Amino acid sequence: MTSTDSTGRSGGRPSLPRPRLPSPLVPAADARFEQHGVRLLLKRDDLIHPELVGNKWRKLAPNLARAGGRPVVTFGGAYSNHLRATAAAGRLLGLPTVGVVRGEELAHRPLNASLARCAADGMRLCFTDRATYRRKSDPGTLAALLRTAGAEGAFVVPEGGSNAAAVRGCRELGAELAGRADVVALACGTGGTLAGLAAGLPAGSRALGIPVLKGGGFLAGEIRRLQEEAFGGPRGAWSLDDRFHCGGYARSTPGLDAFADDFEDRHGLPVERVYVAKMLYGLLALTREHAFTRGTTLAAVVTGRPFA
Repeated sequence: MTSTDSTGRSGGRPSLPRPRLPSPLVPAADARFEQHGVRLLLKRDDLIHPELVGNKWRKLAPNLARAGGRPVVTFGGAYSNHLRATAAAGRLLGLPTVGVVRGEELAHRPLNASLARCAADGMRLCFTDRATYRRKSDPGTLAALLRTAGAEGAFVVPEGGSNAAAVRGCRELGAELAGRADVVALACGTGGTLAGLAAGLPAGSRALGIPVLKGGGFLAGEIRRLQEEAFGGPRGAWSLDDRFHCGGYARSTPGLDAFADDFEDRHGLPVERVYVAKMLYGLLALTREHAFTRGTTLAAVVTGRPFA
């Protein structure tokens, strides 16, 4: 993105406020980890930007730069952090945005708080049935969706913002953690952040992804594909552990809720429940399983914050 002055404008055009990069890396003293010889750090990507939180800045900023002022079309479910971030960016930049939402419109009326925020930020919401939504990457289906949305010629950002540009943007996350951690963990929805993170980490460090979707093992293929598109081949050491989805995307369990409440009390960190809670929950379980050798420094990437 272009640099801005104190008014948030660049060359007379609206621009995004400058991000807080590198994001803070802070220790989280926690006896549950320390008794297994694991030092826990929190990579506070939730503090990068007030509205494009965490990995949303890293993934969206390079895509918005490529949009060249065109309207932006993207995709997501009813509780999509990505849709909210895209809508906020559109408001800040003066760009029209269209969100193609998974599911029939009647099922989403009245709008939940997340979709209502998108609409308030100027995003036009276009609802589509789930069968069509699953085929959104097919060129013919995509062209039909754009026609229906009145958005032909718009710049298309994929679901979750994960494409080659986003992956290259997330490589900086790994570079910021070089020499600071042995294992870097984050929650995964589409795999783009993990693909870039692993590429940016130095030899000897590895990335660990905790999928938040049931059956999230399929992300391994997506991560390999994204690295091929972004870098021409595999980069870095990474792995997935798909046991901590707690029933599926945006689902929870009493155990997960209790864990997140306790973590907030211990560390004063508002824990986002769709992604961050599952990642932290999984890391404690893995620590108790002795998945990390004694002396490991474990960095947990806080990719978002609770929606208010």
